[in-house]
Amino acid sequence: MLCCPQRWSRRKQARPEEILAAALECFVKHGYSATRMEDIAKHAGVTKGTVYLYYANKEELLKAVVRETLLPRVAELEQVLNDTDCAAPELLRRLLQQWGTLVRDNDLVAGLPKLMIGEVSNFPELARFYYEEVICRGRRLVANVLAHGIARGEFRSLNINQAVEVMIAPVIMGMIWQHSFAHFEAKPMDFPHYLDAVYDILLRGLSAPVPSGNSQ
Repeated sequence: MLCCPQRWSRRKQARPEEILAAALECFVKHGYSATRMEDIAKHAGVTKGTVYLYYANKEELLKAVVRETLLPRVAELEQVLNDTDCAAPELLRRLLQQWGTLVRDNDLVAGLPKLMIGEVSNFPELARFYYEEVICRGRRLVANVLAHGIARGEFRSLNINQAVEVMIAPVIMGMIWQHSFAHFEAKPMDFPHYLDAVYDILLRGLSAPVPSGNSQ
């Protein structure tokens, strides 16, 4: 079996969230293709039949993992934008801090982008689902922060669509790195501190120029 031996005893009938937790770990550690429903069931401490009581197939199980594990966090980030009186640099800082906290508290969540990128060509429908449910919402989130900053004169005028891609790229790369080459490094990546550095660099590039005083 691919998944790690179960590390704690479970009830005979695991709740759906326990199955989702086992599925997330199996998918991230071994990939979607290599993970079988029986692997997930064993890791959750239930029979395969119990898993099928809740999820019709592996595709629906992965969708449920994304919807229950990741999308509520995206919704929390969207709530940050409700504070329309907040300065745009502070909104950006809050977004990155909350995301850093999420990854710190649940490192497996950071493995989802790597998982989905690796499965794009083999499972295009799953990739489309992730694109529409996660990527598009994430892009809108960042675009709204940029538009807010430009409207307030706190960010310089720029191409928002292009800037969104530039801003998201280092965040995604950091998450992918954690679940790939970081395993060969002597010191593990501190993701929240990494995002602090990303914020500092982004803010310096986004900030509107300060008008110079009139010379006497």
